[in-house]
Amino acid sequence: MTRISFVFLARSIFAVLALVVALLPSGAFALSIMDPFNVGPAMDGGAVKVGDGVAYADGPRKKLDVYAPKDLTGKAPVVFFIYGGGWNHGDRGDYQFVGNALASRGFVVVIADYRLYPEVKYPDFLEDNAQALKWVQDNIASVGGDTDRLFLAGHSAGAYNAVMLGLDKSFLRDNGVTMSIKGIAALSGPYDFYPFEYDEVRNTFGSAPNPEGTQPVDLVTPDAPPMFLAAGTHDPIVRALNTKYLAQKLLDDGTWVTEKYYEGFGHMEPVLAIGAMWRWRAPVLQDMVDFFQRFGAFPSGAPRVAVAPDLPEGSDSAQIQGVISKLDSVLDPIGGRRNE
Repeated sequence: MTRISFVFLARSIFAVLALVVALLPSGAFALSIMDPFNVGPAMDGGAVKVGDGVAYADGPRKKLDVYAPKDLTGKAPVVFFIYGGGWNHGDRGDYQFVGNALASRGFVVVIADYRLYPEVKYPDFLEDNAQALKWVQDNIASVGGDTDRLFLAGHSAGAYNAVMLGLDKSFLRDNGVTMSIKGIAALSGPYDFYPFEYDEVRNTFGSAPNPEGTQPVDLVTPDAPPMFLAAGTHDPIVRALNTKYLAQKLLDDGTWVTEKYYEGFGHMEPVLAIGAMWRWRAPVLQDMVDFFQRFGAFPSGAPRVAVAPDLPEGSDSAQIQGVISKLDSVLDPIGGRRNE
């Protein structure tokens, strides 16, 4: 893509994003808000979707997509990415840009839907994620994935899910998953939010017989997998203290933690910055790849660097930041560490 066409595309996408966000009603979240990031030319090249709507178990929500590097030869490390949405909304199709970004860097990527509130409450969505990982264990080799190099990743509620699967081994064990998790990259996740402060979490977790047992900070053990924990410093949805306290708990127990705070970022920006069109904001993708590489993703050396370009020429950074702030404002808060 030429520089001229990239600048034109960037301006067009920002304009569409601003329009979509402006039309959002207060307190609502439209799935179409992610559409501008999933426009073909706006996504990374060098990747191909090799599985579309594959059933990993019975049920309309139990389907997954698979992305792989184009012209893959040999085996590739696997990233199982779990999207967020407050455990009450979300769709795998909204995160094509994540699948393409990671696949373009040499990973086989799996993004699975899972059941949501009010259809289910805790812990059913974790069981669904574990079932999807069983599918990965049984099938990912057929598209070039290496089950000996499995990494989990997630954003927001999806970061919670990923971390819980790494800390509470019963979900994987009960679903026959024997793969070892080499590392977890968790963005903007809630890990320490009991007592439940908002309806978002009371609805989903309030009936749990042992509420403390739903909190990742209370489940840390010395055998936890290495973690990359990142958050925006201005996250209004999930307080960054969630990341701080989980990181400290893990470090105290001797677990490797890479802790990262993106200055000025809100809640959505860390995941948006994985994609090609928002990567100028921060090197989130490269930070994740570096972490995965530290724990064996590419024994022969990592693929090319995920360059974080400058703000596209002619774009208004203040306007763009306003759009992101509006996007955060229509999400329901999860909180965490409310007394700090």
